[in-house]
Amino acid sequence: MVVEPFFLPSERGLVPGAKAVGPWATDMLHGRLLAGLAAWAIERDHGKDGFVPTRLTVDMFRNPPMEPAEVVTTLVRGGRRVRAMDAVVRMGGTDVSRASALFLGTGEDQMDDPVAVSPPWDASPADELAVDMDDEASFDVVSPADRGFGATGVRQAWIRDRRQLVRGVELTPFVRAALAADLASPLANFGAEGLDYINADLTLHLGRLPEGEWIGTETAHRVAGNGVSMAVCTLHDHRGPIGASTVCAVRNPRMAPFPPS
Repeated sequence: MVVEPFFLPSERGLVPGAKAVGPWATDMLHGRLLAGLAAWAIERDHGKDGFVPTRLTVDMFRNPPMEPAEVVTTLVRGGRRVRAMDAVVRMGGTDVSRASALFLGTGEDQMDDPVAVSPPWDASPADELAVDMDDEASFDVVSPADRGFGATGVRQAWIRDRRQLVRGVELTPFVRAALAADLASPLANFGAEGLDYINADLTLHLGRLPEGEWIGTETAHRVAGNGVSMAVCTLHDHRGPIGASTVCAVRNPRMAPFPPS
């Protein structure tokens, strides 16, 4: 079975396919794809051997229409230990988001350094939870019992992308992490009757790149007031913690149910 990618390259730019639509409106791109496009273009244009992506911040300041996309990147600093990059995503000729990224030079780990590390989470493995998945879904999301969207305590969810972001280009670990980072907002903000918050940004920090297709998200902190929310979620793969996603969101007319297909 051929799985349709989110974007098709063309002379007009990256044309979004039907599965690129978001849950808020039928003519609006899914916000998570803005993070994916920024990560893809930055890594493509400015990735370098000996460096790993450690931060990606994406400001989503305009509703992205379902129109051809263009990503323009800039190398801000190409140092020996730090590389800094910017990216702007344009859709229909209008800027809809901006991103900045840091790549750091790799080195040897100090395995005997007695520093605190995040513990592994207690979620069941994704493959044990993923049964009867919809092959037509935009992406796969599964949660342990009583830990999913709307849970009263800690919430956990695994997310897996099976579609290429851009046709003909396989997903890299960095792009997978960028796409998964957006899940922190609906996971943390989902209420008893639906989702009342739409995120306006995300910041992804990575201590290491994820392994495998599944990336786990677990709520850690949430503060809300005056129609604004901020949340922090830890990110995991099958081996353990990989980093964190921080998101801020603003109240929006309710969207339910979630996750969309």
